[in-house]
Amino acid sequence: MPLAARMRPKHIGKFYGQSHLLAEGKPLYEALNNGRLHSMILWGPPGTGKTTLARLLAQSAKAHIIFLSAVLAGVKEVRAAVEEAKVYLQQGRATILFIDEVHRFNKAQQDAFLPYVEDGLLTLIGATTENPSFALNNALLSRARVYVFNHLTNDEIITILKNALYAKEQGLGQANIHANEAFLSMIAEFSNGDARYALNLLEVSVELLHADEKHNELTEVIAEQVLTRKSSEFDNKGEYFYDLISALHKSVRGSDVDASLYWFCRMLDAGCDLNYLLRRLVRMASEDIGNADPRALTLTLNAWDAYERLGSPEGDLAIGQAVIYLAVAAKSNAVYAAFNAALQDAKKYPDLEVPLHLRNAPTKLMKQLGYGKAYRYAHDYPNAYVPNEQYRPQLLQSQQYYQPVNRGVELKIREKLSYLKNLDQQEHE
Repeated sequence: MPLAARMRPKHIGKFYGQSHLLAEGKPLYEALNNGRLHSMILWGPPGTGKTTLARLLAQSAKAHIIFLSAVLAGVKEVRAAVEEAKVYLQQGRATILFIDEVHRFNKAQQDAFLPYVEDGLLTLIGATTENPSFALNNALLSRARVYVFNHLTNDEIITILKNALYAKEQGLGQANIHANEAFLSMIAEFSNGDARYALNLLEVSVELLHADEKHNELTEVIAEQVLTRKSSEFDNKGEYFYDLISALHKSVRGSDVDASLYWFCRMLDAGCDLNYLLRRLVRMASEDIGNADPRALTLTLNAWDAYERLGSPEGDLAIGQAVIYLAVAAKSNAVYAAFNAALQDAKKYPDLEVPLHLRNAPTKLMKQLGYGKAYRYAHDYPNAYVPNEQYRPQLLQSQQYYQPVNRGVELKIREKLSYLKNLDQQEHE
């Protein structure tokens, strides 16, 4: 068996991490201490103890546990689990149905076991790395408590590594191998809070050390040979992906250029679809900058064009340039707010008629009906502006959607609108 499997804790005293869930008085603590089961969703990163905790709960409650993987199982396997649970119920034992990667089950598959969770035949423990509110039916979520698992700390990972090194039965104690603190720290840092991954790295390190029979100490030299680039926690679809997008967008909006560049590089390094990222940058240029700096939109589109022409890695720099410019540009959401307000009125009043003087009059009948009558041509007036001309339906005459801010180019726009408003007032006088 792999070292990570051998070192799986057999009792709660050897379970490290998630102290925020397992403190005295917490529901999970009470469930473990008293054997009281309830359906739950364990949500968190890989290697943080979700499966192990399910085993410990089953052991505490003396319950039968059935393991299914949502990647491999379907409705057929769920029905077989139900029949198995009925047999154990006749023997007076409860059944836990543990479903790994439960977010992979579609609605029909979730519906297959929901009635049995409701009537108590099955206690569901679902493990997921994805936000359950996105992936699971509301009916299922309402019948299960959600517990959020965190990455293990480096100190917790180091403790787990030491236990594995010196445990004689399940671990590596028989090999009489030692590890210095630098090695342990490097492995812990690299594992990013994933105990399973850390133990796998330890096992590979020991195998490498065995190739050199002259030494029995794991050092930073061994660690450097073992540590290869871990794939980023990123899947272009899950919550973590959208967290990074959100961090980038908010950093740009907040004008923190270094944070913006960091989050962009994180997404770039993780293999983000850069066309999707560029779409989001174009959105930022209009939503958060708008007419405060119209060049932001142009530069972002130019970056997109450069990326399409050059590809990666040459075109990546153009995107980085756009990110930096968006972050440092003057900010205004006036365009965004005006657009949303106008759109809301358009939906609220979809049938307001176009004023007669604004209508096109290509036929004699239309002219007789007053189409285009009394329309005043703007270029016939000073400054190409007709004071007090009405271009909106009567009901919306007082609406002012666009309210530019006192920053960037919008400061000039604001002054222009104020000047035109003064012309309107002068004509009234």
